[in-house]
Amino acid sequence: MNVETILHNKGRAVATIRPDDTVGAAVDALVSRNIGALVASEDGERVDGIISERDIVHALAHHGSGVLSLTVAQVMTRQVVTCDPTESVSELMAEMTNRRIRHFPVVRNGRLCGIVSIGDVVKNRLDEIEYEAKSLRSFIAGG
Repeated sequence: MNVETILHNKGRAVATIRPDDTVGAAVDALVSRNIGALVASEDGERVDGIISERDIVHALAHHGSGVLSLTVAQVMTRQVVTCDPTESVSELMAEMTNRRIRHFPVVRNGRLCGIVSIGDVVKNRLDEIEYEAKSLRSFIAGG
């Protein structure tokens, strides 16, 4: 099973925000979409950074309530760890665990083509387990 399979099931839409938008706008987007991170991108294709709830909380600790007027570029993570659609889900799970990262933008040929969250990975794994259990029950009942 690879990242492409997850994208096929969940879709390829990625919530993005421009680096020159405010953190306040990012907070509004996160809340309205009920998500945990936005990919920062000037053109919607290149990954310039990522801003997550964690980034905002860290900025709040350093800047106080004025954080909402800062730009996304001032708060975002600039060195974004991405993955390729051909990467295996087990490799991705290991990376998420080791790096303590919950969102991986998916990049193919330098272009943003999706995003995978820890929730997507867990759902995928639960679906696999359910399918395996159903197959085993069917095999036992038929055999």
